[in-house]
Amino acid sequence: MIRLPNAGGGLRDYTPRPANPAATRSLAATGTGPLSSRTVFSAAHVVADPYADTTPDSPAAIDWDATLAFRRHLWSHGLGVAEAMDTAQRGMGLDWAGAAELICRSAAEAKAVGGRIACGVGTDQLTGPADLVTVREAYEEQLALVEETGSQAILMASRALAAAAEDPDDYVDTYTHLLRQASEPVILHWLGPMFDPALDGYWGSADLDTATDTFLEVIAAHPDKVDGIKVSLLDAQREIDLRRRLPDGVRCYTGDDFNYPELIAGEEPSAGGRFSHALLGIFDPLGPLAAQAVRILDTGDVKGFREVLDPTVELSRHLFQAPTRFYKTGVVLLAWLAGYQDHFTMVGGLQSARSLPHLARAYELADGLGLFPDPEQAESRMRSLLTIYGVPA
Repeated sequence: MIRLPNAGGGLRDYTPRPANPAATRSLAATGTGPLSSRTVFSAAHVVADPYADTTPDSPAAIDWDATLAFRRHLWSHGLGVAEAMDTAQRGMGLDWAGAAELICRSAAEAKAVGGRIACGVGTDQLTGPADLVTVREAYEEQLALVEETGSQAILMASRALAAAAEDPDDYVDTYTHLLRQASEPVILHWLGPMFDPALDGYWGSADLDTATDTFLEVIAAHPDKVDGIKVSLLDAQREIDLRRRLPDGVRCYTGDDFNYPELIAGEEPSAGGRFSHALLGIFDPLGPLAAQAVRILDTGDVKGFREVLDPTVELSRHLFQAPTRFYKTGVVLLAWLAGYQDHFTMVGGLQSARSLPHLARAYELADGLGLFPDPEQAESRMRSLLTIYGVPA
């Protein structure tokens, strides 16, 4: 039994899930081949170097061995890795220099193990106000690097573009230019303001219907250059409506960490049978379980898929609760508790971004799902964290 803090104050007793070696072995052996019914990316976190003498304003100090080992873990289950994205603290502790090195190292590792990888292309090398030409040049610099590594490009939403653009036409012109530059089809990423307040009004309007029309205008003009779109608006019906309007051959990758099981499962055949692929931050801690669920879906068993994945939604909604941009703290906590890294330290000191009751609930929910390969180790590590905060044993 372990004593956990409540959100409203006080402590409660929690009995951790007992070890289940058979279940752990089953989850570890979900298969190594590619998933067939859906394309699934996990947006992976970075592991900080806990011994680096840094400050929150310093360049990121990364433990490269542990960071790449975690990506091999995801690839081993048949998942793709979405690199240098929001989950990797891009723009929240990881600067462009660190992201560029991360992209190069991970791309080389992907080639070595045969893993699928797509990498974020943004404008975060810009440190101050910029005009549209400068924004476009920053995108081009990052796109060139990603393509040189052989990775697929994900054109991320840009804070600099949001600040510089005066109307929807500025977005259309910028993205049209970039799509013409791209040598291979890219993924377009629409990240909502709940993930980054600086992106409010992206695509030229705070009205989401108007913004959606602009987004679709860009795609419709160059469907051969768009592999798919990643939608991170946490609005299931809006994603469903949007994917119904996509040109043939353009995929929808859900980024909805609140409603992913239903979006991946898709509509009934009578309703069109459309579905979303996945590019999700929650698939960082859920990696093996997510792969297991999709392999069930590969057999056509939608009910079995939902039975595996639906119970994970409570944990995901907890980790991604407002302010959503701090979900990375819970993701890294679970990686530490699960034994995928040796410490609970984050780039920029972001381990302090969530309260102890929030972290305790994340532990409880993850333990209930059986996410920890070694529950006793997870309990011991959680106890050590509680001790640091002064919780009596």
